[in-house]
Amino acid sequence: MGAVVVREEIHQAFMNGDENAIELFHGYTYSGHPVACAAALATLDIYDRENLFARAASLAPYWQEAVHSLKGLPHVIDIRNLGLIAGIELEPIPGKPTARAFECFLRAYEAGILIRTTGDIIALSPPLIIEKSHIDQLVNTLGNILRQI
Repeated sequence: MGAVVVREEIHQAFMNGDENAIELFHGYTYSGHPVACAAALATLDIYDRENLFARAASLAPYWQEAVHSLKGLPHVIDIRNLGLIAGIELEPIPGKPTARAFECFLRAYEAGILIRTTGDIIALSPPLIIEKSHIDQLVNTLGNILRQI
């Protein structure tokens, strides 16, 4: 499921366009597909039944403490988080933007953890079913990788 959110003035620019134009055209391959909608509704039921949002909120302080424990490791210049997401900004290799984070990505994969990178930022967004032991494993593995690069 997806959505498009824009400021009012952007919305109005599209709504006041050509009379025969499709307003704010933003379709996706599976938009409104009955199977995709059924899967989304089933997912929301699971989130509700298993209380995953409250569970994630209760883990957020533990997550924050864990990811911020990486502060001070080689090449880490900033760490930020919100709930169960985090961004770990790395110092770029001069003349090779994104290379340091990509090296972390490859080493993480080899070590059995999956991270995402965007530029020289490691982006972490674990599943809402994560447990404290998984957080420890993820952060310890990532810490070892950051010490090696």
